[in-house]
Amino acid sequence: MTAPAAERVDLVLVHPGGRKLVYQTLADDLTAVEPPLWCGLIATYCRARGHSVAIVDSEAEGLDPDAVAARVAAHDPRLVALVVYGHQPSASTQSLPAAGAVARAVKETEPNRPIILIGGHVAALPERTLREEAVDFAATGEGPVTVDALLRALKSDAPGAVAEVPGIVHWEDGEDGTRILRRTPPSPLVEDLDRDLPGSAWDLLPMEKYRAHNWQCFGAMDTRMPYASIYTTLGCPYKCSFCCINAPFGKNGYRFRSPEAVIREFDLLIERYGVRTFKIVDEMFVLNERHVTAICEALIPRNAALGGALNIWAYARVDTVKPAMLEMLRRAGIRWLALGIESGSKHVRDGAKKALRSEDIVGIVRAIQQAGINVIGNYIFGLPDDDLDSMRETLDLAKELNCEFANFYSAMAYPGSPLYDQAVEKGWDLPDGWSGYSQHSYDCKPLATQKLSAAEVLDFRDRAFIEYFTNPRYLKMVDQRFGGETSRHIRAMTRHTLRRKLLETDGGLQERAVGAV
Repeated sequence: MTAPAAERVDLVLVHPGGRKLVYQTLADDLTAVEPPLWCGLIATYCRARGHSVAIVDSEAEGLDPDAVAARVAAHDPRLVALVVYGHQPSASTQSLPAAGAVARAVKETEPNRPIILIGGHVAALPERTLREEAVDFAATGEGPVTVDALLRALKSDAPGAVAEVPGIVHWEDGEDGTRILRRTPPSPLVEDLDRDLPGSAWDLLPMEKYRAHNWQCFGAMDTRMPYASIYTTLGCPYKCSFCCINAPFGKNGYRFRSPEAVIREFDLLIERYGVRTFKIVDEMFVLNERHVTAICEALIPRNAALGGALNIWAYARVDTVKPAMLEMLRRAGIRWLALGIESGSKHVRDGAKKALRSEDIVGIVRAIQQAGINVIGNYIFGLPDDDLDSMRETLDLAKELNCEFANFYSAMAYPGSPLYDQAVEKGWDLPDGWSGYSQHSYDCKPLATQKLSAAEVLDFRDRAFIEYFTNPRYLKMVDQRFGGETSRHIRAMTRHTLRRKLLETDGGLQERAVGAV
């Protein structure tokens, strides 16, 4: 299918979606639909270098692979980039089945259309990705520099030009007719974020389709849309064993946008698109006090001018939140802070390289709540040193903290994390397919521990969710803080049932009702 020349572009960036496979019934109205950050950033980078670009967000628009392939064909691009980044560490791996289906559909429509896969999972396992998927290139780094260079090589059509593109794994034809896998030198990271990644290409995205997580709008559920996500830093300096966030960057690091650039993007989204509900997607926003302070001081008058309507959530660590900062954060519109508490057992936290004291955790959570900021606590069951008693400690701590929302995860060895390398080295049992790395999929398969099977970990996680969100103390707090509509919403949320293959087949364990993310 060839489109009129006016519709042709050099590059089509595809956010492949697959929310139904990842979240089952939760995908309908409980999960967020987030703007694809890296699609928007790569689009901005490539447009600034003279390439024409389109974005197909199949997640937001509910497109199946064939519909995506038709959209791609209508643009007749030189290159298709399937971007499998996400807004949490697991999102890249769990999105790979959807990306693979899109790649196959595009190749069925036009077998010679070049396709590159980009994302955290791809950067962690580029050779394997190239062997397994119907694509021509796999990016070994973060993407923007590589995509620009690849487009230039494809435009030049010069012999050997592709071999000079940094940061890819690709196939070459050998002299005997066999295909040889080649890896080019790494691409450089984008260092000047203000100049080269000044923000997403919002005009290329279906802005009316994005919605916030249900919990972010407790007490005002009609404000989930419009919604946008914005970044202020890239990377993370910490080395948690279960985290794969730095896989595409090749190192633990931390790059900053200037506060002025961040505020310009906030202003654009507020004024042009009417957004009041935001996510700051940084792996760790509350970290560098000078950076955070400059952004918040600029947001405070804007929030005041909007009558306090800004609703922003961001990530923090217990050991980076300073009580003196909390009033400023709240005045800037930060209504939620997500804390990686992980485990109630100090021994288990130490083993995961997350050394925190339980009394520090309780003290900081209470200080945040007293400042009028809601807390979402993140907990992990099944870390390598876990047993039933330590997982019970984690659930008991969660119930004691009584955060306004909580995420309960099973430990997974995500590609790109130290835990994955350890699992491969020791021959631990991993999921049969990439969708099994999703926390909420039918085929979810967490890590076993020395004392617990994968099924026991998953069963505990699912039961823990119900115990937490049906706890009378929690429901009373929600009713008092957010009103009856929100407490009824939570009761309805806990009635959602996810099927779990592992629990249906392991020792007669049955499907469990679990809630939203």
